[in-house]
Amino acid sequence: MTDGAWTLHWLEAEGSLAPWRSQIEGEIAAASEAVGRAVPRPAIDIVLQAVPRGGIPGLGIGGHAFRRGRIDLTFDPGSADLPRSLSGDLLRRMVVHEAHHCLRHAGPGYGRSLGAALVSEGLADHFAEELFGPPPLPWTAPLSPEERAAVVARAEPLLWAPRYDHAAWFFADGRGALPRWAGYRLGYMLVAAHRAANPMALPSGLAGAPARDLLDDAWPRLRP
Repeated sequence: MTDGAWTLHWLEAEGSLAPWRSQIEGEIAAASEAVGRAVPRPAIDIVLQAVPRGGIPGLGIGGHAFRRGRIDLTFDPGSADLPRSLSGDLLRRMVVHEAHHCLRHAGPGYGRSLGAALVSEGLADHFAEELFGPPPLPWTAPLSPEERAAVVARAEPLLWAPRYDHAAWFFADGRGALPRWAGYRLGYMLVAAHRAANPMALPSGLAGAPARDLLDDAWPRLRP
C-alpha cells in the first residue's frame, strides 16, 4: 500500500500530556499501521491538543477530521476518565474512525445532509471494527426497538433536507428529544444493514461510495 506520513503536532499550552505521550504515540502508530494494511494510507497531520474539560464527556478524549489531511485529537489532562480511556484500544479505534473521514473527504466528502452524515459516521465506525474487530465504539450502542422506531421516523423526512441540527443528532446528551449519540447509533445500524445484505462490501472499500447508494439500499431495512 502507498505510505503517506502521519505527522504529530503537540499543542500543550493549556496542559501537559507528558504522562501519556508514549501511550498516545503507540496507539496512533498502531492505528497508522492498521490503516496502511487496508488502504493506501493518506498523508495526515495529527494535532494533539490538551484542553481542560475537553473531549467526550465520560471519556476524556475526542476527535474530529474536517479535511482530507488533518485529524484533531483532544485530551483533557485533568479528567479521571483519561487514564482509563488510554489503557485499552479506544484511542486507536478513534484514530482509525477519523482516518476514514479523511479518506471520505478525499472522495465524495463527509456530506452536508443528515443522510450523508449517517453514512459517513457509520462507515467510519465499521472501519474501526474491520481493522480491529469488536467491541464497537462506545457511541454505537444499540437503540432499543422503541428508540429505533422513533429515531428512524424522526430522521426519515430530514435525510436530504438542506438543513438539520447536527449537534442534536450526534452530540446531544440524551435529555432532549433524541437519545444520546442518536446519529452515530443510527448510522452504525444503517451501515450494518447494508453490509448484511452485501457481505463483500467492506468499509475500507466504501470510502468513496455515494451516500445515496447506501441509503437507498439500507434505509428500508431500518423501518419497523
